[in-house]
Amino acid sequence: MRIPCLSVAALAAGFAFSPQTAQANSQFQPGTTTGLAIAAPLAEGLYDITLPNWGARATQPAATDVGVLTPAWIVWSTPWTVLGGRLGFDAAAPVAQVSIGNPVGLNEAGWTNPLVEMSLKWDLGNHFFFGVHEGLHLPVAGPLEQIGVAYDFPTFMQVAALSYLNDGWNLSATFFYGTGRNGTAPGSSAPSWFNYDLTATKTFGKWEIGAVGFGSTDLSSPHAGYARQSQFALGGLVGYNFGPVNLQLKLTTDVAEENYGGRDTRLWANIVIPIWTAGSQKQTIAAKY
Repeated sequence: MRIPCLSVAALAAGFAFSPQTAQANSQFQPGTTTGLAIAAPLAEGLYDITLPNWGARATQPAATDVGVLTPAWIVWSTPWTVLGGRLGFDAAAPVAQVSIGNPVGLNEAGWTNPLVEMSLKWDLGNHFFFGVHEGLHLPVAGPLEQIGVAYDFPTFMQVAALSYLNDGWNLSATFFYGTGRNGTAPGSSAPSWFNYDLTATKTFGKWEIGAVGFGSTDLSSPHAGYARQSQFALGGLVGYNFGPVNLQLKLTTDVAEENYGGRDTRLWANIVIPIWTAGSQKQTIAAKY
């Protein structure tokens, strides 16, 4: 089985830090869905995706390293349809580690905001697919909340995705909007935000190659003096189908950023495993192949 088109979401991990202030942008990490055509419906079944990534941002006076791991993202594609779209649910609880070298000397790790989602996916015909998601980020307390990377309040996220899947091509665009909250204390405020993930890949037998890109921007200022952040990154993707497990590796770097304090270079992996699929429907899984 090749990579299925998953309903996935994850945390925000890119941020800028100085000895005086920490700023966190979107709770959904920009670039997470690159490589995946999440607009397309899955056959009835249960799926797992593991999403590790690590990157370094060239901030001053010390670089900022951020590692993120979603160890078990569980996706349930139900047997039911609503308005002709396949109904799905998914949930995950990612973890992150934030490290800043001397003279800042910060090293914190912990849970980020868990996410629960529902989705509807439609086959529009002529190899086009469309999907929508409604997500809820749950509040969390801990080390990352104390430095303003995780939040102690709930927020909502809306997603719209469009894919063209034909002859091994995956041309996908996914758009995200998230709510925020005003306030001044770390972990108690966040801007509203907008993200977009872009994918253009082609398969050749078991191999997949292509380009990915993503961007993010703050839509509001949660408190006076807040510097809104934005970024745009480009990179490449290489994937291989091992059979029941499909692996994609991505390498991206910022080509533009504002108020992050430096450009981020990041290595990603998408690891997709079908846990269970309804036997008679396995061949109907909407994927890129």
